[in-house]
Amino acid sequence: MGAKTALLAHADGDGPALLRQAVGAAPDRERTGALMDRLYRGWTVEPGGRSRALFEVVYPAPGEAFAGSWPGVDVLCDRRFMLDRPSQLPADLLATGPGRRTVLHAMHSVVDWLAFALWEDGRLVRSLSVTPDDGVIEDLGDPLPFELPYWAGEHPVEPLPEDEGGQLYPLPFHPLSLGEDALHALFGFNAEGHPADVEETGMLPYLVGEPGAAPRAAAAARPHRSQYYLMGPDGRPILIGEPS
Repeated sequence: MGAKTALLAHADGDGPALLRQAVGAAPDRERTGALMDRLYRGWTVEPGGRSRALFEVVYPAPGEAFAGSWPGVDVLCDRRFMLDRPSQLPADLLATGPGRRTVLHAMHSVVDWLAFALWEDGRLVRSLSVTPDDGVIEDLGDPLPFELPYWAGEHPVEPLPEDEGGQLYPLPFHPLSLGEDALHALFGFNAEGHPADVEETGMLPYLVGEPGAAPRAAAAARPHRSQYYLMGPDGRPILIGEPS
């Protein structure tokens, strides 16, 4: 598995169903711009280049964000959502109002890390963050239906062969396997395997800079390349290199 994600969505109810309705419809540029202004208040934000398919941008380069807004649903891709404790997502990034839902999904295959969370009307319902090195980093709220078979031991990871140490996997399931089911349940598509229609949903690019920093224009100019990470002592992925 080589999946990496950094996703946040706001929806008036069933996000996957609303995203399916948006397939083939370009995101509303005015709505999307207003969304970026609201969620990146104090940041520098500049429109980037051409729109990209959602499946291409679920893990943007540093200094980039992708966003799309349609009636009833907003989707954003940005590495700032890769929180080892999703419950600490800043309140101003949550959708509030009756029936409004916020979902977060972050995954990194190099360290077998998964995090996802669900809020209803700004109230945290579920947050999970797991990695084999650190175990369960955060586990708040009741497991969601798609999780139950994993916690019940129905998706165990085969131990390593004897000639490779024969070690047991330190979790009752592989985080990336659960991550794929979480992505499908919460967003309506998968990071790997056969593409779903929703993956073709168009996303608008932006160059973003934290308060006091300029957008990293070079990020949009360079091609996307694989990057390699290790888990740092605080549980966050640390870039250790990328191919030349």
